[in-house]
Amino acid sequence: MIIDSHHHLWRPERGYTWLNEPGLEVLRRPFTPQDLTAELTATGVQGTVLVEGGRCHPDEAAEFLGYAADTAPILGVVAWLDVGSGEVGETIAGYRRLRGGELLVGLRSQVQGETDPDYLDRPEVRRGLAEIAAAGLVFDLVIRADQLPSAVRAARALPELRFVLDHLGKPRIDEGAAGLRRWRTPFADLAAHPNVTAKLSGLVTEAAPDWSPADLRPFVEVAVTQFGPQRLMFGSDWPVCLLRADYPGVLRALQAALPPLADRQRYEIFAGTALRTYDLAGRRDPVPAGPA
Repeated sequence: MIIDSHHHLWRPERGYTWLNEPGLEVLRRPFTPQDLTAELTATGVQGTVLVEGGRCHPDEAAEFLGYAADTAPILGVVAWLDVGSGEVGETIAGYRRLRGGELLVGLRSQVQGETDPDYLDRPEVRRGLAEIAAAGLVFDLVIRADQLPSAVRAARALPELRFVLDHLGKPRIDEGAAGLRRWRTPFADLAAHPNVTAKLSGLVTEAAPDWSPADLRPFVEVAVTQFGPQRLMFGSDWPVCLLRADYPGVLRALQAALPPLADRQRYEIFAGTALRTYDLAGRRDPVPAGPA
């Protein structure tokens, strides 16, 4: 059983201005639920979590929750909001009233786009995070490696909030040992907080163009050591991954980069952690249990 904890969908004409950056031509087209379903069928993935795609507009939440309502494999949606807006509670309530609102499982802000490495320390942001915790939802951290220390402080200050670190905090895999050295300590500091889980996602796009699974392996091994399989989950980051690999290629790369694991541990990474962290079981038809 495989659950993809992190993928996107978009129609560029609806305001995804970041797609206009040079070098992103392969991404500059619509990616629809039908495209997703074809990829899942080809790779044997049973369920997914659809994550906001950088449009940074509340209309995207209505679109994505509607997609989830109509697309059986999409088990949950992580929607965008401005966590420092002062209107977090109202935004969550509005999202939950939308069609498919029962499939809202988490929220995300584009923290990686903030120049301030201490953005998560701001009082208005901390208040927004507390409201997300009160609503019983997850907060996905899409941050740069230099923002990891502020994430550590946020996790310590808000033990009641479930944080999910996207893309392992975006280490510079393309820099090899130097990137590993700068990232390892703040990453381990964040892993020390039990209210944080992490996604083995977005790694191929942080690697050099001529990457191989061997380039990912040191970072994946640190993640397994620090978080353990029970707090790690697979994410394809499709279609962003197309900058380096297709959907099956990303899955194969992670399988090759992982250290030897027992069947139960592999189940946690490829399904169990996502099901548990996002509370996906029971939102649709019952999800099969993992190995005993």
